Amino acid sequence: MSVIIRPYEVNDTQAILDIINYNIINSTALYDYNIRTFEQQKSILDDKLSKGFPVIIAEIDEEVIGFGMYSEFRFREAYKFTVEHSVYVNQHFHGKGIGKILLQELIRIAKEQKLHTMVAVIDEENQSSIEFHEKFGFKVVGVIKESGYKFDRWLHSVFMQLILE
Repeated sequence: MSVIIRPYEVNDTQAILDIINYNIINSTALYDYNIRTFEQQKSILDDKLSKGFPVIIAEIDEEVIGFGMYSEFRFREAYKFTVEHSVYVNQHFHGKGIGKILLQELIRIAKEQKLHTMVAVIDEENQSSIEFHEKFGFKVVGVIKESGYKFDRWLHSVFMQLILE
């Protein structure tokens, strides 16, 4: 299994949308209720790229199996050296090291862009994602209790941080 990491191209949008919508419907990885349309997802990706943020693709045999990206953490100027990232892998490829490859590449790009801090916001129930981030040196820096409501229950957001320098 040879994984290729490359920049996003417009023809990747449907595969990304499929991964996102699966997570919206089946998990608390996204606090969205409604699935996205192709146009909504493309607009989100175009916005990140227009601001100079990366969107990267993991593929095997020309099939998109995951993606990663980051963008602004908050919108005030003083936050310009901090980004919030996302890594998603197709459910059929979980546990195969794809997320690790994507996150390593995002960290590399962030350092190259002279960013200072990466932030992950993870649902507290997703302990595997919290442990995954800890392996990269991310530290839990806070929990916002009952910050989301999905699947008829309150959810808690765990904030994790990695200082890049």
